[in-house]
Amino acid sequence: MANLLPAERFRGADLSRVADRARRTFGDDVMILHTRTVRDGGVPMVEVLAAPSTTVDAVRARLEPRPLPSTLRKADGRPYCIALVGPTGAGKTTTAAKLAVRRAMFGAARPGLLTIDTYRVGGMEQLATYAELADVPFEVVYEAREIDAAMKRLSADCDVLIIDTPGRSPASAELTERWRTLLDAIAPDEVHLVVPASLRADLAVDIGRAYAPTRTHCGATHLLLSKLDEVPRESGVTDLALSLEMPTRWITDGQDVPADLKPGVPRLLRAWGLSADAESDWMPA
Repeated sequence: MANLLPAERFRGADLSRVADRARRTFGDDVMILHTRTVRDGGVPMVEVLAAPSTTVDAVRARLEPRPLPSTLRKADGRPYCIALVGPTGAGKTTTAAKLAVRRAMFGAARPGLLTIDTYRVGGMEQLATYAELADVPFEVVYEAREIDAAMKRLSADCDVLIIDTPGRSPASAELTERWRTLLDAIAPDEVHLVVPASLRADLAVDIGRAYAPTRTHCGATHLLLSKLDEVPRESGVTDLALSLEMPTRWITDGQDVPADLKPGVPRLLRAWGLSADAESDWMPA
């Protein structure tokens, strides 16, 4: 944590003295992020994690995404497009279903689903089942020439479109090039990189680079941390998000569709030891 933002740990015999040391270090507006009782050589001590208030502002600024447009349907009649990309097994398809079928997820805007993941057995069928149960428009695109017709059908029935993509594999560069070309033709408004919260930070950074925008392809604009339920302690999750330097609109913390989808910033601030607005204030019921 300290390598990302200036937070420090202080130890002492009692909380008031430790807090006073933190104030002398960071000033009167110091933020106490976390306190706990520890033992040092068998002697009970109070440990305080503290940071200057400007640190809290910096964390929020780095994580906070821009609000979604008040009107998601665009001027040309096309839906606002949100694509999910990421490595195999990150949870993209389940997350796409959560976004599309959650009641009033996007206010009054009507959602739809599109997949270009035609390589994984069962992926299309999984999304088709969710779309049918929730009465959500659903399209599958195999080739670039099918995109215009699919988008025209979806534009008649939805205002925001969730796009599922295949997992990226270094061993299948040709397939990766093919689906990224399809995604470029769709021209999504947001591209969310789905990364498991349990992934090592160095690997996550490498994945972030692999999905960065290039001269020929659109790239990730947001981070979506998945599978927070598989992380024993969430204290390092915020550091992982900060290391990827992308705003985080959502996180997922389980397999239940659509319940295990949460707003990103409040959860990550709490994982870092900060209080945040209740999730119920951020998400529809």
